[in-house]
Amino acid sequence: MARGAISDLRSGCAINAAVEALGDHWSFLVLRDMIFGDRRHFRELLSGSIEGIASNILSDRLKKLVAAGILTKEDVVRGQRARYSLTEAGIQTLPILFALGNWGLDWREGTPELRTRQELMRAEGPPFIADLMDELRVRHLGAASIIRDGPGPLERLEAAYQEVARREAAPPPTDGEAARSD
Repeated sequence: MARGAISDLRSGCAINAAVEALGDHWSFLVLRDMIFGDRRHFRELLSGSIEGIASNILSDRLKKLVAAGILTKEDVVRGQRARYSLTEAGIQTLPILFALGNWGLDWREGTPELRTRQELMRAEGPPFIADLMDELRVRHLGAASIIRDGPGPLERLEAAYQEVARREAAPPPTDGEAARSD
């Protein structure tokens, strides 16, 4: 378990230690994109950022998350793309992201398609979060595959997002179509 020395921290407070390791909002968004978007390469994280993270900021945050023991970076030979993976400490940020997302659902506006994953996680509760963490361990840490009767949590989250995105992208019904559907 990677831990910063107390002398490296501004104080010995556990909340401060966590904030210093996780950094600013960009770090949380990088973790979000790795967890929910399965983005593991620099270019995927850069081009997939809906908030428009700058390449220098992304590079800095990845370095800091690796140094903090939240991510690992594969050693690659020249010409290969480096792949980042969550460590167990990185996977353990999921409950933090879940809590932040719940606060955001309650207190901030958002678009239906971007809120739907959080709504599904909230509706399913802690067992879903635990199952999602297990799935992340398979993908990022090489844990044994999980035998399932149906779709896993990441697949369910993506399906919920796609369904709402399709509904939101569909043109509104005309007056005649609305009358026929009543």
